[in-house]
Amino acid sequence: MNDSQASPLENPASRVVDLLLVTFNSAHLLERLRHTLMQAERHGVILRLLAVDNASSDSSAAILRRSFGCDVFIQNRENVGFGRANNQLLEHVRSEYALLLNTDAFVSPRTIAMTMRYMDEHPGCGILGVRLTDEDGGLQPSRRSFPTPSTTFLRRTGLERLLALHGARHDIEEDHTTQAECDWVPGCYYLVRRAVLDDIGLFDPRFFLYFEEVDHCRRAREAGWTVAYLPSTSVVHLGGESAKSVSPLCAGRQISALQAESELLYMRKHFGRRGLCSHVLLVMLGDIILAGKDLLRGRGPAFAFRHFHASRLTWRLVRSTAWATRPTR
Repeated sequence: MNDSQASPLENPASRVVDLLLVTFNSAHLLERLRHTLMQAERHGVILRLLAVDNASSDSSAAILRRSFGCDVFIQNRENVGFGRANNQLLEHVRSEYALLLNTDAFVSPRTIAMTMRYMDEHPGCGILGVRLTDEDGGLQPSRRSFPTPSTTFLRRTGLERLLALHGARHDIEEDHTTQAECDWVPGCYYLVRRAVLDDIGLFDPRFFLYFEEVDHCRRAREAGWTVAYLPSTSVVHLGGESAKSVSPLCAGRQISALQAESELLYMRKHFGRRGLCSHVLLVMLGDIILAGKDLLRGRGPAFAFRHFHASRLTWRLVRSTAWATRPTR
């Protein structure tokens, strides 16, 4: 980060971290992002900025060039997706750690330094995430369990809450106060060790948007690295900004199609054809349960049967992805 008005670093022993940033119609967020990164640089880090603009139609690229002092800048002619854009920067990573940061994620001044220190103290940790909050301080899911066909079904239908009431909760997502290892952390703040990238690479390019970090954490754990969650520092995450701006995929149903497709690709990759079939059948069963709930609440057939959009969408994507063996874009 370069800024003629910035004060000298407070810590003379500052360390360099490669910051990977992907923009897509993010101009309205970039000044705030730049300000928070400048504050972070005053607390023990020097940011080497590697940026990709995914064919923005606003002034994102111009702002990056003018105000951010990018060490590497790539301007794509089309939107290639979040994972693939980050992959374009992989060959330029030089430092011990790389930080993937969303343009709608704003770090507190000491967050980057604290997370780098944690990684220094835990050499087996390959990927680290932090506590995520919204603007009002409300907690967002920050440490997650790997999805399976059954857990996805339970969460979507609300049956997960029923099981929790009877002491049968199967994951750790509600515990955001404990520093611990976990399955995966969201990609909006994603500190990854360079050795992990050398070992397994970065994101599977089949995931255009959603599930890329879930898959990456799973591969890292399979390779012997741990994934950890640090609740002692936080990041304000607006959420959904990338999906909102995926033009022309801007309507709610179309955004859900991106998520549904990535979910199918993930289930097929990690659970095989049998797992994929289980997932599809559970999506259909989930639609029936959700529709039944609405009918019992007296909301009427028209309202209830809107849930069957998920089944129709899933079957369409099963066909267009050749049973989740290839992406549609």
